[in-house]
Amino acid sequence: MSANFRSTGAQSTGSYSPDHHKATSTLLRQWAIVRKDKWLLSCLTWIPLLLAASIWLIFSQGIARDLPVAVVDLEHSQISQQFTRLVDASPTLQVTQKYSSVSEAAKAMIERDIYGYVVIPKHFDRDLYLGLNPQVSVFYNSQFILIGKLVNSALLQAQGTFNAQLEVVKQLSHGDTTVQSALGQAVTVQSQITPLFNKNTSYAQFLVSAVIPALWQIMIVVGTILVLTANVRTRGLKAWLSHSPVKSLFSTLTPYVALFLAFGIAFSFWFYRLLEWPFNGSFMALTVAQLLTVISCIIMGCLFFFLTLDPARAMSFAGAFTAPSFAFMGITFPVTDMNTAAQVWRSLLPVSHYIEVQTAQSSYGVSAAQSLISLTSMLWYAIPALMVMLLIKKHLAQLPCSAKAEEAEQQGVKQ
Repeated sequence: MSANFRSTGAQSTGSYSPDHHKATSTLLRQWAIVRKDKWLLSCLTWIPLLLAASIWLIFSQGIARDLPVAVVDLEHSQISQQFTRLVDASPTLQVTQKYSSVSEAAKAMIERDIYGYVVIPKHFDRDLYLGLNPQVSVFYNSQFILIGKLVNSALLQAQGTFNAQLEVVKQLSHGDTTVQSALGQAVTVQSQITPLFNKNTSYAQFLVSAVIPALWQIMIVVGTILVLTANVRTRGLKAWLSHSPVKSLFSTLTPYVALFLAFGIAFSFWFYRLLEWPFNGSFMALTVAQLLTVISCIIMGCLFFFLTLDPARAMSFAGAFTAPSFAFMGITFPVTDMNTAAQVWRSLLPVSHYIEVQTAQSSYGVSAAQSLISLTSMLWYAIPALMVMLLIKKHLAQLPCSAKAEEAEQQGVKQ
C-alpha cells in the first residue's frame, strides 16, 4: 500500500514538474537575456514610464488658459477700452500687449510673442452711435490649429457679450423697460452648450487617453523586435526554433505578453482610478481588449523581424507602421472624413481597434458584449501570424547544415 502510494505520488509529481520547471527556466533565461541587454531592459522598464509621465506633464493643466493676444486700439476711447477689458476677461485669453500700429502686432505674432491680435478701428464710437456696425478685425495664427480655434472662439464670445451690452443700453435708453426685458430683447435666443463625456473640456482627458495607448503600441512592436533580436543573438536561430518553432516562439514571448499587458492595466488604473476620469463600462472588457491588442502588436513585431532577420530594417518597418497611430485613431480627426487609404491603414493598426473599446467603455457605457463583438475584426491578425510561421520555416531551411557554417552565421548575427 505504501509502495503503491509513493509510486502514484511520484507519477503525479512527474507529470507536473517538467512543465513547471520548463516555465521557470524559460523565465529565468529571458531575464538573463534582458539583463545583459541594457537597451532592451530600458525599453521594457523605465523608458515607457518616462514617456507616459512626460506626456502627462505636458497636458496636466487640462485647459488652455491666458493665451497671449494683443490689441491695436486706433480709437482710444472708453468704449474701445471696455471691449479690450472684455477680451482680457476671457479665461482663455490675456491681453499682454497693446500696439499703436497693425505692423507691430503682425511682427509680434510672426515672432510668436502673441497668438493673435484685435484691431479696433478709428471712429469706432461714432459708428456705434450712428448704427453703422463698425468692423473689429481679428487676426490669429491658424498654423496652430488648436490654439487658433480657442482664440477665435474666445474672441467671438467677447464680441457677443459686447454687442449684448450695447443693445441692453440702447433698449434702456428708450425708457419704460426693465433690465431683464432689455436683455431679452437684446438676446432673443439664448443657447446652452453642454459638452458630453468630457464636461470640463479637459485636453488631458481628451489627448492623454489617446496618446498613451499609441505609445504603448509602439513600445510593444519595438520591444518585440528587440526581444527577438536578443534571442537570436544569444541563442542562435536554429538552436532556438529548429525544434517545434511555434511552441518555442510562444514560450519565449509569453512573459512579455504579461509584461505588456501589465503596462496597459497600469495606465487604465492611472486614468480611471488615480486621476478619477469618468468610466462607465466594464474593466473586464477593457482588459480583454488590451490582451488582444498586445497579442496583435507582438504578431506584427514578429512579422517585421522575420521578414529579413535584420533588426534595423525591422525597426524601419515598425516605425512606418506605427507612426500614424495617433492620427489614425479617429480621436482628433473623424474616421468618416478619412480617405480610403487612411481607413485601410487604420484597420491594420491594433490600437485603432482598442481605442474604440476604450472610448465605448469609458464614455458611452456600452455593454461588454457589444465591445467584445467589435473586437472580432482583430481575428484577421491570424493571417500575419501564419506568415510568421512560414517565414521561420523558410529561414530555418536556408540555414547551413554543417556545424562550422552554423557557428559562423551565429557570430555574424552577434556582430
